Amino acid sequence: MHGGTEWVVDAFGCDPERLRDAVRIAALGERVIATCALTVIGAPAIHTFPGPGGVTALYLLAESHLACHTFPESGVATLNLYCCRPRPAPDWVALVGDALAAARVTVRELERGGA
Repeated sequence: MHGGTEWVVDAFGCDPERLRDAVRIAALGERVIATCALTVIGAPAIHTFPGPGGVTALYLLAESHLACHTFPESGVATLNLYCCRPRPAPDWVALVGDALAAARVTVRELERGGA
């Protein structure tokens, strides 16, 4: 049985102001969802932490979930997309790099549920 594919994405050297911008983070989530042709169930949960804190955005998907956490104090953003249905990998470097002005983006692709 195949459990799906999970992408674990880390972005480094991001613009701290972009990492504090909930509208920008929501737009990134929407762009990932559109690019991957995913189906959102309900409203996304987006929380902005006070002061110099970052943003957490969570999307429940028919295909599983998308999560994004930002850390302006260190210029880092982390994303996790888990899809239970096969689909091509998005261009994470372009998507995340452009949205957050990241200096470097790393991507790990994991096949889940296999023996």
